[in-house]
Amino acid sequence: MSSQFSQIPLWFDNYKENLKISLRDPEKPWTKTFDILEQRSGIDRVNIFAVSATFCALYLVFGCGAQLLCNIIGVLYPAYVSIHAIESSTKQDDTKWLIYWVTFGIFTVIEFFSHLLTNIIPLYWLFKCGFLIWCMLPVDNNGSVIIYNKLVRPHFLKHHASVDKIIDDGIRKAGSVLKDD
Repeated sequence: MSSQFSQIPLWFDNYKENLKISLRDPEKPWTKTFDILEQRSGIDRVNIFAVSATFCALYLVFGCGAQLLCNIIGVLYPAYVSIHAIESSTKQDDTKWLIYWVTFGIFTVIEFFSHLLTNIIPLYWLFKCGFLIWCMLPVDNNGSVIIYNKLVRPHFLKHHASVDKIIDDGIRKAGSVLKDD
């Protein structure tokens, strides 16, 4: 049991080192902002990030407009990097962000129909924000990839032919109705 706990500092150190690298990555949109904040305040960017993340978490729990903050976090960065993906010459980043948007869309539809959850579950906006961050993490097997491969893709492959037929029939019927007018 003690060996499990002895691994925690190692895991945390690895996480902190990866965070340091990410916060200094010149390819990331936030690097210039952290450069300015770090230079003006004299505070290390990891500490600035930690305070900012803590503030956001507290606001998602206690703040008015937590839903707006959560949706900004879940849309702003993914939209920005999706535009970069569209403009890049590789297909891999396009697929990654399409998978995120499919997952985001499905979650949004489920959330709409279970609006009651947002009022009943304590810390809902904090959990949702954590879920969305997990789905957009810049790693190969982030949350959206796991959800897509384990849930969405198998259901799509099983049902897409019948759904395609329904859509084609609907288009054909709509076309005949419009042609008759």
